[in-house]
Amino acid sequence: MSPSTANKLTETEKHKAGRANRVSIHADSRHVDREPHSYERWLINKILHMVGDPPLRFRLWNGDLIEPEGGQARFTLTLNDPRALYALATNPNLAFGDLYSAGRLDVDQDLPGLMAELYRHIHRARSHWPKWLEALWRNHAPRSTGLEEARENIHHHYDLGNEFYQLWLDQAEMQYTCAYYESPELSLEQAQLAKLEHVCRKLRLKPGQTVVEAGCGWGGLARYMARHYGVKVHAYNISREQVTYARAEARRQKLDHLIEYIEEDYRNIAGQYDAFVSVGMLEHVGTDHYLELAALIQRTLKPEGFALLHSIGRNRPMLMNAWIEKRIFPGAYPPSIGEFVSICEQGNFSVLDVENLRLHYAQTLSHWLERFEKHRDRVTAMYDEHFTRAWRLYLAGSIAAFEVGALQLFQVVFTHANNNRLPQSRGDLYQSPAAPESH
Repeated sequence: MSPSTANKLTETEKHKAGRANRVSIHADSRHVDREPHSYERWLINKILHMVGDPPLRFRLWNGDLIEPEGGQARFTLTLNDPRALYALATNPNLAFGDLYSAGRLDVDQDLPGLMAELYRHIHRARSHWPKWLEALWRNHAPRSTGLEEARENIHHHYDLGNEFYQLWLDQAEMQYTCAYYESPELSLEQAQLAKLEHVCRKLRLKPGQTVVEAGCGWGGLARYMARHYGVKVHAYNISREQVTYARAEARRQKLDHLIEYIEEDYRNIAGQYDAFVSVGMLEHVGTDHYLELAALIQRTLKPEGFALLHSIGRNRPMLMNAWIEKRIFPGAYPPSIGEFVSICEQGNFSVLDVENLRLHYAQTLSHWLERFEKHRDRVTAMYDEHFTRAWRLYLAGSIAAFEVGALQLFQVVFTHANNNRLPQSRGDLYQSPAAPESH
């Protein structure tokens, strides 16, 4: 039995997983006969002005168009019922995603392009918002990431079924994190393998060393490190679906003698290692636990060891979008660069390297969305149309956020402050291409 078959969801589980992202918003009939009121037209113009007058027209439930003032529209947003307008006006950070997922709001043109345009205009406009509007349209604090809550948060997003993720992630190592495009023409598979190689080089791995990985996903990095660098890996993860897949793949690839996948929270890591690595987990840790994480790395990293943290981030502290946090990534918080580096400050670590791969993530997400769209009928059959639309918006909005700089992708390498066995330069990272050659 293949890993994908072994982890296939039952019909009941699929239905529950689909419902996890659904919200019930009372809607008028899709076929609304009444004309829009004058104050509803005024409200739309007011919304457009408050978000910076983007080149956006509204198509109303009766087919009427409201054009932007003083400019030509590049995008059309359709409201399919009057109540959708009021939900959007009350809390667009949450309602836009809910309405789009429910099919009560549609976008005629390029969805990532529209989201990028909105992000740019809102960023400029929000400094002029009155305090009451800032309070009304605010995002909320992320959910707790304590031991029990962390399991629920991870289950919500990562235990949707391995078959789902296999449809649109890379076919090489199932990487659900930013790829590394040394050249823009790389395939998704090449760029993801290049990311794994780039991480290994930064850690200066050598055969026989030991590595601990916090939050290992489907285990691709651990397998790459064991296969290409001959290291022994302890990889921790609290997603049962992912751990089951990872163990099966390690056995299939005859690497299980070098890798132990442990279904356990990162806070319970034990032992000492030559390298500590975490790719794509810090977003789920929460700043309240950064001191705890720093202490963990301090005690588990050998005196001459290297650590690497790879995470989505921000240029300044900012809450996650309310819809993303509530419907897609519960408990998520991308740290600012200052909050990120505070882990090193609290652990008395020396920062050796900081790299921002923001545009690499935009390209990764574009590849994911392209594959997702190719399989949208299958995704809908597995879950439902609401789920498919929600994930399309999540991927498209993420592309936009990285393209406009609302999100960053940081890789930070550090070591103990008194470690003097350090490379003289970064030249060894680039002596040969990290990406494998295409065949």
